[in-house]
Parts: sequence; structure tokens; C-alpha cells
Amino acid sequence: MSGDAKTGERRATVAGAMERLPGPGGERFAKVMGHGTMEVEVYAPRGQDPQEPHTRDELYFVVSGSGLFVNGPGRHRFGPGDALFVPAGVVHRFEDFTDDLVVWVVFYGPEGGEASGEEA
Repeated sequence: MSGDAKTGERRATVAGAMERLPGPGGERFAKVMGHGTMEVEVYAPRGQDPQEPHTRDELYFVVSGSGLFVNGPGRHRFGPGDALFVPAGVVHRFEDFTDDLVVWVVFYGPEGGEASGEEA
């Protein structure tokens, strides 16, 4: 994911973000703000979620919709108001989701993700 830089923005609304979708190439995501290593995007897949693992840690905040979320070896239900964390490099995707799925995505930290503090 990643789109036009919107550095300097300090507020984003779902309605305003959704006006940017789909993107010129049919993209179902758009960057809405950024600061330092942090980027905030809106993501609203339709039909299927074609995501590949990302190079940075990310958080999803579910605005609307529900379904199943694959996160590494785990699968769990999600719905509005849920927060989902995905470490860098982990396979993840939304499955069996409703047609109204909209999430905020926050990418942050260095390429490769932050250290977890756990010993390998």
C-alpha cells in the first residue's frame, strides 16, 4: 500500500478518505496522512483482499464491516471498533468480509519492523 503523500495533515475523516477511492488505477487504498515513519491509509477491499506481507509493522482499525482476519497462523473474526496488529513480514489478509469493509491502516517504524523485545 502507499499512495500520494499527505504529510502535514493532522485530521482525516472516513468520508473524506473514501472520496479518494477507488484510485486512478482502481486501487482500494489511499494515503491520508503521514509524519516521520508513520503513514495512515484508508483501505476498503472489495471481493477479495490481494495483500502481500508488508515491510513495516502495521495496525488496522476497523471502521465498518466484518469477516475473518488471517494473521500469520491465526484466523479470527473482526468487526467495527477492532484493532488488529500485524508485524512486518507476516502473511495477512481479510477473508469472507462484508461489502462495507473499511479500515484505517497505520504503518510505522523501520523497514523490517520494530524489535518485539522477545528473545528469538
